[in-house]
Amino acid sequence: MEIKLVQKVMKVNDELAQGVRARLRAAGVACVNMMSAPGSGKTSLIEAALRHCGGSPRIGVIEGDPDTTLDAERVAACGAPVVQINTDGGCHLEANLVGRALGDLDLDALDILLIENVGNLVCPVAFDLGEDRRVAVVSVTEGHDKPAKYPKLFRGVDLVVLNKADLLPYVDFDMVFFRDTVRRLNPGVLILDVSCRTGDGVDAWVAWLRETAAVADKGKAG
Repeated sequence: MEIKLVQKVMKVNDELAQGVRARLRAAGVACVNMMSAPGSGKTSLIEAALRHCGGSPRIGVIEGDPDTTLDAERVAACGAPVVQINTDGGCHLEANLVGRALGDLDLDALDILLIENVGNLVCPVAFDLGEDRRVAVVSVTEGHDKPAKYPKLFRGVDLVVLNKADLLPYVDFDMVFFRDTVRRLNPGVLILDVSCRTGDGVDAWVAWLRETAAVADKGKAG
């Protein structure tokens, strides 16, 4: 019975995710699902993009958190439209929650929607939110073994951001092991080294977002 219930939940989520995807594509809005452990710097990456993109692409944000609006307040302070989803202790977002949040956003005023998922390296991976692309964020302070320990996340992403790169001289992080493991799990995936503190790599992060938004816009035109 439990297995059947799980299968039913996942089927319903996938159907709702297709509805989210259809709404976003009709509006020409790309969607990126950002996943990581707590404290990896997802919010800082969003802030860095907002401060460096010069309004192109036009970014909207959905913030997922078990409690509080702290991250949403940080994003709003950068001038971006943001919707907070509190999961009340839940370890991931689901498509029905994202679908409801879309009603609070002016999709015609956006080029790309960033979804900051709840900090967790396991649960969010299984749930399609209607996104076009997925990003795995890992900070150097978490250690080089995260891809080896959580392979499912890294197999299914379109971009890996190695964040807090400015701290590399101060932590025991084996860059060769990290990169080799990511490449073995996901050959050809783009890996960006980023420091939101120094700004290194932020231009490449923004360029990736612009390319993602451009693909969605072409899809709308087609």
